[in-house]
Amino acid sequence: MIIPLLSHHVKALGASPTVAGLVGSTYGILQLFSSTVVGSWSDVVGRQFSLLTCLLLSAVGYGLLGMSTSIALFVLARIPVGLFKHSLSICRALLSDLVSESERPLVMGHFNAASSVGFILGPVVGGYLNEHEGGFYTSSFTCATIFIINAGLVWMLPWSQTLVHHNDTNSNKNTSKHRHDNHSSQSLHNGSHTHSGHPLQAADTEPDSSAPGKQRGGPRWKEVSLLQSAWRQLSSVGSKIHMVVTSDMWDVFLVRFLMGVAVMLYYSNFSLAMEERFFSGYLISYSSTLGALAGFLVGPVTQLYRNNMPALLLHSTVLTCILIFLYATAPSVWQVLLTSTFFAISTTVGRTCITDLELQRGGVQASGTLIGAGQSVTAVGRILAPLLSGLAQEFSPCGPASLGVILALAAVGLLLIRIPKWDKSGLTKIAKH
Repeated sequence: MIIPLLSHHVKALGASPTVAGLVGSTYGILQLFSSTVVGSWSDVVGRQFSLLTCLLLSAVGYGLLGMSTSIALFVLARIPVGLFKHSLSICRALLSDLVSESERPLVMGHFNAASSVGFILGPVVGGYLNEHEGGFYTSSFTCATIFIINAGLVWMLPWSQTLVHHNDTNSNKNTSKHRHDNHSSQSLHNGSHTHSGHPLQAADTEPDSSAPGKQRGGPRWKEVSLLQSAWRQLSSVGSKIHMVVTSDMWDVFLVRFLMGVAVMLYYSNFSLAMEERFFSGYLISYSSTLGALAGFLVGPVTQLYRNNMPALLLHSTVLTCILIFLYATAPSVWQVLLTSTFFAISTTVGRTCITDLELQRGGVQASGTLIGAGQSVTAVGRILAPLLSGLAQEFSPCGPASLGVILALAAVGLLLIRIPKWDKSGLTKIAKH
């Protein structure tokens, strides 16, 4: 709702194009440094407390944005949003806690589809409100209200009942698989979760030994989130971030970075390229809609690959690379339409694969940290992509896409080199039926 209106509003406040650009980059820079920290913090204090905090402080930011009548107040309003608007990342970490490894790609695909629908409807609603007098302020207060409603929903969710239902379901489906998941998701040394795969322990009830998979003897949610000292939280966050930084996961994050920039280059100056080459401007909405629908294809595709996520990531990356090349050399709008159709599917599958691989290799006990680190890597790409796109655009309207092909090829080469090493370490076993 807000993103398309921000640049127009800050210019209406009297900002020059340079100042408007600097103000716009504030949010991205804050997200870059806060994504990993907030994700790690959610591992330490629990998903409910961290999610509530992020939603409420984001609401404060949008409320201030609705009162921004000066550039200074506008910048001040973007600070809490840049620091704490990580509700999607925490929700992804929460979902990874609640579902088994085999179910995770399916659930993540559906979650990404729901998020894509929001990105389709949001600009339409924001544009409609902006047509009326004071539309930007109305949109801002509407966003703040939505965040407050979401916080209320998070507060009222049946956390302990959800945990019991999940445990009972897993136990009935496959007891041996459940035991394996319990073994693979033991807590880190900081003691924030005795079973970090299930962080939604009830705040006011003792562990029930009769419930399968229920944590025993661990600290309750209130003890973790409310009574833990700030210093202990800070040291726990630091240790989790250090664990990710020193882990041998540079290859996964580098693939995410290369493909993230490649995809952003594909979409950068997309409208301008279409106008110069085909005079058509509806493909972005079409691609976004396909991206939402493609989220529901992730589950069947992963089942087809028998949950061999490295192979699926390699093939989706190769397909994405080919589609970017076809777009860069497209002689007609129909070829662009065809590439956009399959591009939305390949990128959706690839995004889900890379997230699942991060969790497989890093462990679900630090899922918030891993997902936050992945978002930080993507944020770096968002900062660099506009610069690279502008430079490439100087040479040709197809320059950004051509550069995207090169980066995607680099990602394919990296996967070809690293996947055999993942196989040797036993991280990519194909599920046997």
